[in-house]
Amino acid sequence: MSQTPLMPKATAVWLVENTSLTFEQIAEFCKLHPLEVRGIADGEVAAGIKGLDPITSGQLTREELERAANNPNHHLRLAERKVKVPEIKRTKGPRYTPVSKRQDRPNAILWLLRNHPELKDAQIIRLIGTTKSTIAQIRDRTHWNAQQLTPIDPVSLGLCSQIDLDFEVARAAKDRPAALAEAGSTLLPAEETTAPAPAHSETQPFADMSRPKREEEPAIDVDSVFAKLKQLKRPADEDDEGPPLRRLRRSKVLLGTWMLATGRA
Repeated sequence: MSQTPLMPKATAVWLVENTSLTFEQIAEFCKLHPLEVRGIADGEVAAGIKGLDPITSGQLTREELERAANNPNHHLRLAERKVKVPEIKRTKGPRYTPVSKRQDRPNAILWLLRNHPELKDAQIIRLIGTTKSTIAQIRDRTHWNAQQLTPIDPVSLGLCSQIDLDFEVARAAKDRPAALAEAGSTLLPAEETTAPAPAHSETQPFADMSRPKREEEPAIDVDSVFAKLKQLKRPADEDDEGPPLRRLRRSKVLLGTWMLATGRA
C-alpha cells in the first residue's frame, strides 16, 4: 500500500496555496479526490485548516516539487521517512464524528437520501456515523427538526471523504442490477413488441417455442353443411300452397275425423 503524507488535507491546502500543481497531482499525492482538491481551492472544503508545508516536515523535497511543477504528468513521490508510522487500521462500526460537526449530520443524511437513494442504511451509517433510527426519521419527515433541514454535501461538511463516498456509491450500483433481475422484468420496449415475427428459414428449422401456439380451426365439411340446409328446407308443395290452402286442408281433415267419430260418414 502506498504511503500517505501526514495530515493530507493540511498538506493539500499548502500545495494549493503555494504551488502551481494541478488538482490531479495534489489529489494523487495526498490520496484525496480531485473534487475535494477543487473544493479546497474554492474555499468550500477544509475551511479553517492551516496549510502544512511538506518540505519543512520532510515529506517532500524541493527538487521533486520543481519537477512536478514543470511537468503536469509527473507523479509526486513521498520522501523516505526516517521514522515509520504504523498504518492505522480502521475498526468496524460507525464512523466517529467530532462533537462540533454532529449537528450537521441530519443535513448530510438528507443530501444522501435525495442524491443517492440507492445507498443502504448501513452504508450511510459507515459514511457519516449516524444511527438507523435517525435515517428513518429523516426519510419519513418525522425528525424533530425536519422543517429546518437543508441538504448539504457531507464531503463539504467534512463528515466523509469523496473517495469513501464514491466507493459506497459504486458498491451500491453493483448490487442494484442484481436486485432488479430478481424482481423480474416489467414492460417490454416498443421495438420488441411491434417488431414483425421473423420468417422461418433453413438456419432456423425449429419453431419459436416461447410464443403460444394458435388454436387450429376445424376444417369445414361442405357436404355436411348442405345436408343440414336440406333438412331445414320445407316441402315444395307446402311452399306453393300458401297459408290459406294449408288452413283449408287442415279443416277438412278435422271434419272427416269428427264425422267418423260420430258415425255420420
